[in-house]
Amino acid sequence: MSNWQTFLKSRRLISSLSNSQTRTPFHYNIQNFSYRRYSISCRFVIVAYPHLTITFLGTGTSSGVPMIACSCEVCMSDDPKDTRLRSSILVQSATTTIVIDATPDFRYQMLREKVKKIDGLLITHPHKDHIAGIDDTRAFQFFNQRATDVFANKMSLEGVKKEIPYAFQQLAYPGIPKINLHEITLEPFMIGDIPITPILVWHYKMPVYGFRFGTFTYITDANSIDEAEKEKIKGSEILVLNALRNEPHISHFSLQEAVDLVKELSVPTAYFTHISHQLGLSAEINTILPDGISLAYDGMKLSV
Repeated sequence: MSNWQTFLKSRRLISSLSNSQTRTPFHYNIQNFSYRRYSISCRFVIVAYPHLTITFLGTGTSSGVPMIACSCEVCMSDDPKDTRLRSSILVQSATTTIVIDATPDFRYQMLREKVKKIDGLLITHPHKDHIAGIDDTRAFQFFNQRATDVFANKMSLEGVKKEIPYAFQQLAYPGIPKINLHEITLEPFMIGDIPITPILVWHYKMPVYGFRFGTFTYITDANSIDEAEKEKIKGSEILVLNALRNEPHISHFSLQEAVDLVKELSVPTAYFTHISHQLGLSAEINTILPDGISLAYDGMKLSV
């Protein structure tokens, strides 16, 4: 990494690089300037990130923990850190509130954290445990008197339409959720005052979006990441990554695979999420993890 790249990352800034022109969806907090070295001209977009609070709304896999009808030691544990709702996070600045994924536990997660409004709902992918709670956004619409803005790639938006088809019919039934769909690509974009960089990861053969917010990166439901997308993660100070269980899985990182990826990317602090009861007791797993890596738990908050 060059000295200027190191400087930008150390100042909590992100750069978008183009050989010919600057392309950006950002509308404020922007400075454009050129950098010349070895007769190559490059242009950059510099965006400062606001202070963010990250709240883990849920850290469990699709079945949650405890799992229905299971009597294993994890599902029977009295440790609250072994109770896991479906995976989701809350990202908040002083003025903007974003939720990543609307799980089947969405209603309870919003009540627990006393969330009064959301400015954007990001969808990582259209599996049931990540979109089943979208109908419950109706409450925000009632009290805030505006539709919910949902941001996702084309595949996930189609999944949302299939999940709540009644919300998109021409003849709107009273009380149905009002949803504004926004298709995103891998280009950076903003919700409120929070710049967001999408990261493409693979959930077996399904493309899933992770998201980077300044020095914080969130990735769930992945088992591989292309080299070019790994470059977007490098420089993060905190990485949240899925670690389903100890044994290999067709579409999720195992615990060891997640540890190896954190080391490869040289991220100093990492938290694992999307955890199943098969992984083991939280207290025991944390004792064997390397320094700087631990399991996330429901309700945990980070300041970035």
